[in-house]
Amino acid sequence: MRPRFHTVLFDLDGTLADTIPLIVASYQHAFRTVLGEEIDEARARAWIGRPLLAALLEESPEHGHDLDQTYREWNLANTARLIRRYEGVPEMLEALASAGVRMAVATSKRRQTARLALEGVGIDHLIEVAAALEDTTRHKPEPDPLLHAAASLGSQPCDCVYVGDATVDVLAARAAGMAAIAVSWGAADREALAATGPDALVDTVADLTAYLLGHDEG
Repeated sequence: MRPRFHTVLFDLDGTLADTIPLIVASYQHAFRTVLGEEIDEARARAWIGRPLLAALLEESPEHGHDLDQTYREWNLANTARLIRRYEGVPEMLEALASAGVRMAVATSKRRQTARLALEGVGIDHLIEVAAALEDTTRHKPEPDPLLHAAASLGSQPCDCVYVGDATVDVLAARAAGMAAIAVSWGAADREALAATGPDALVDTVADLTAYLLGHDEG
């Protein structure tokens, strides 16, 4: 079997690394500290996948910058304690690399924070950050981060697939002219992901690995 795609671009949060509890707790800490407000998990999860400051300024134009700073400080201090691995992800990346697939991350995180997350789950040696928050002025669901990542790898969009756990990931892939795979183990509701019309919607890392390597054909 041959790999289905020449280049695979991944979202990071909720796709390659289980940062969802960390992100939710970081939002809750920031709102509690700055505004004295308690926010529930569903509200916090809805912001995942978007640039942090933009989401916070939308929620609180007056206090968005304070929320952003408080979030980042707490998030950084608690990354090692709260980040979790998704079983099978390192093996998937190794299998793709062995098959000659080019891989990179396109994320709304800052580059330093993204590297820390990759290190935290032990896959920093397997994948590079090709597009981070600093690299483009527009962000998902706009296609710019994905196009930047593809260009940095010397790949054409039509040869790429973007794998993510949020509806904005699928929308960004479509806008970039790439195939889109949605994974259900991250932040978004499975029905919401299905409604965006991805090329595939997978529920396990094993299923994603098989799909990317073409092992599910026939």
